[in-house]
Amino acid sequence: MSAIFRPEHPNPQFMRKQWLNLNGTWQFEKDMGRSGKAKGYMEEDHELAETICVPFCPESRLSGIEYKDFIPAVWYKRRFRLTEEQTKGTRVRLQIGACDYFTEVWINGVSAGRHRGGYSSFSFDITDMIRTGENTIAIYAEDDTRDPMIPSGKQSHEYASFGCFYTRTTGIWQTVWLEFAPEAQIRSFRFYPDIRTGTVSLAVQFNGTEDFTAEISYQGKPVGEVVCPSCGGFRIFPVPLQEIHLWEPGCGRLYDITMRFGRDEVQSYFGLREIALSGRKLLLNGKSVFQRLVLDQGFYPDGIYTAPDDAALKRDIELSMQAGFNGARLHEKVFEPRFLYYCDQMGYLVWGEYPNWGLDHSKKDAVYSILPEWTEILKRDFNHPAIIGWCPFNETWDCGTPVSRQQDDLLRMVYRLTKEIDPTRPCIDTSGVSHVETDLYDVHDYDQNPETFAARYDALRTSGTFEDPHYADRQRYDGKKPVFLSEYGGTGLSLKGGSWSYGSAAKDCEDFCKRYEGLTNALMKNPEICGMCYTQLYDVEQEQNGLYTYERQPKIDIARIREINTKKAAIEE
Repeated sequence: MSAIFRPEHPNPQFMRKQWLNLNGTWQFEKDMGRSGKAKGYMEEDHELAETICVPFCPESRLSGIEYKDFIPAVWYKRRFRLTEEQTKGTRVRLQIGACDYFTEVWINGVSAGRHRGGYSSFSFDITDMIRTGENTIAIYAEDDTRDPMIPSGKQSHEYASFGCFYTRTTGIWQTVWLEFAPEAQIRSFRFYPDIRTGTVSLAVQFNGTEDFTAEISYQGKPVGEVVCPSCGGFRIFPVPLQEIHLWEPGCGRLYDITMRFGRDEVQSYFGLREIALSGRKLLLNGKSVFQRLVLDQGFYPDGIYTAPDDAALKRDIELSMQAGFNGARLHEKVFEPRFLYYCDQMGYLVWGEYPNWGLDHSKKDAVYSILPEWTEILKRDFNHPAIIGWCPFNETWDCGTPVSRQQDDLLRMVYRLTKEIDPTRPCIDTSGVSHVETDLYDVHDYDQNPETFAARYDALRTSGTFEDPHYADRQRYDGKKPVFLSEYGGTGLSLKGGSWSYGSAAKDCEDFCKRYEGLTNALMKNPEICGMCYTQLYDVEQEQNGLYTYERQPKIDIARIREINTKKAAIEE
């Protein structure tokens, strides 16, 4: 029996008691010629050449492989045993948290299904392929960060890391598990909280017909229930809550819910909160909130895309809050559900973002590479109260020779689909560059001079608009939407040398703090700006402009940063 890495349940938003964690030691092999299928690697009796520690990618130290060159394709295989109790009268689903990028799965030599996308979770019903006793699972994954139709976020498309591109992730990078449920089961659900009426509407999709109950509690005390005999199909249940506890920044007040449908039981939670826009303000529960955000890219020295343990996920949020931030932009990566769970618990505001970099956004066909996976992400993460907005694209620059311009129709289509799937949150079409259709007007500005930086946005107070530092010929702020400085700072401070950052690096810690204070005060004192996001929380490889090192050690006086960040912002007056 191999050791289980990351043993905790991977998705606290949708938990069944009957599950089997498949993390641990798997057989593994790099498939440089993508010829493994022809060679029969998926067959039960075929043994792979190496071993790997799942869920860590082969580029990481924690995987036991640590191979940093390009890997066109990889294979995984392991055996697992099932009892008669686990297989009798039960539907069994194989769940994969994330696997980058094209994935195919075989159970006992039979293809169970395929998936495209490196960041969304997916599953296959394998009931008809398994047997009591020993079973074999084989997983094949293809990936290529140099393919212009594959979104890859900040993964390097050159041999080595450079600039703001880092070590690649190939194949499995989140937990793999089996889930057991009866034939009649809860398939999916959404929570729609209403702070004005003190209710939550529970929208549930059922498979089959059974009696349904839902018990809602707050800190162990029952506060609401649903009883529905002979329930099935799709139903919406408005539930009055006997106690009102609002979810707020720094106070992640959560309601627990247990749903039972015949023999099926699912545990989840929700927060009671409302996000809205009013003029140039972002409102949380009807109050103007200044977004004191920091850029978090979700990289780890030993695990790359995967946190070494559950505590590391929570620790990054704690480090951010210690510095006085109330949230983060989860940048160019879809973070795992357990990270979002801790955001929910701690009242930590986050923007959900798609890792669009690597995708050629000048091509209309790019829609086929983003829409299916983006839809899966929106549906998976809809119930997280910590997510206050969506952003499917980041910096869709006009680039190349000849110049390839962003496809405005692509951005417009994805924005509108996002709003159709989730009308409860604002959406930014493309962060920081040429807006087409957006709810907030966000800007990226890495001016390192606090005086010129402040003057640019002070124009909002006098003229109602400002000179956007990017593509002024193609876009101009209309004077109506909330203005959000979603990237600023990026000031380099290297403790090791050989680093990369935005603009001129700080000479020392004192120079860094003075520059941080000047840039941040320019935004917080401006009553026309609804939020900021500083680049960045911690260094990532050669990009050394974090408040903490890559190993999460403070580089400057964090108490001083906290004092600057926690002052009352003008828009909150």
